[in-house]
Amino acid sequence: MRDPNGSDLAARVPPPPLLEWGSWHTPFVFFTGKGGVGKTTVAGAVSVALADAGRRVLMVSTDPASNLGDLLSTAVGPAPGPVPGVPGLEVMNLDPDAAAAAYRERVVAPYRGAVPPEELHALEEQLAGECTVEVAAFDRFTQLIVHPELIGRYDHVLFDTAPTGHTLRLLSLPGSWAQYIESAPEGASCLGPDRACRPSARSTRRPSDT
Repeated sequence: MRDPNGSDLAARVPPPPLLEWGSWHTPFVFFTGKGGVGKTTVAGAVSVALADAGRRVLMVSTDPASNLGDLLSTAVGPAPGPVPGVPGLEVMNLDPDAAAAAYRERVVAPYRGAVPPEELHALEEQLAGECTVEVAAFDRFTQLIVHPELIGRYDHVLFDTAPTGHTLRLLSLPGSWAQYIESAPEGASCLGPDRACRPSARSTRRPSDT
């Protein structure tokens, strides 16, 4: 590119300074934006750079249509796994359906054999909706941020997020559920593991319905 005088602008503009990845200590980083802007590519490049600098890195995709496996040429599952050829880097997909299945089992298991079959069936039905998928996905997401084992295991956790709308919904869930519980506490009694949990015949509204 040249300016009006014919000079080469590229030769006159210095390149941006390189980040010193080895001295970068930010523990949690979110790569956000609309679909197709390059979130996964940039997150992958930063993850590899940090790992090459000797940091312990976990890269997490919260996108249901994740392509981490294609980017890094490796299988990516719901649990952290190593990336061949990049020591120090592990990757995982936050699978909402897998998280929901594990969440339902954790909630329902204590009641098998302890309550009548019809109550158990009612509880399973209450946990079959999309709201449970949201709760379970957020539950798994928060584990990655606050779980002591993970905090001590990695220097950085990088999130390759879903497109903007999905990510904003994920991050706004605490406020949505707090408002819901305040307005209908009896209807939220079976949204999480609680030894006093009993199926409620009253409110079945979701936060998005209020």
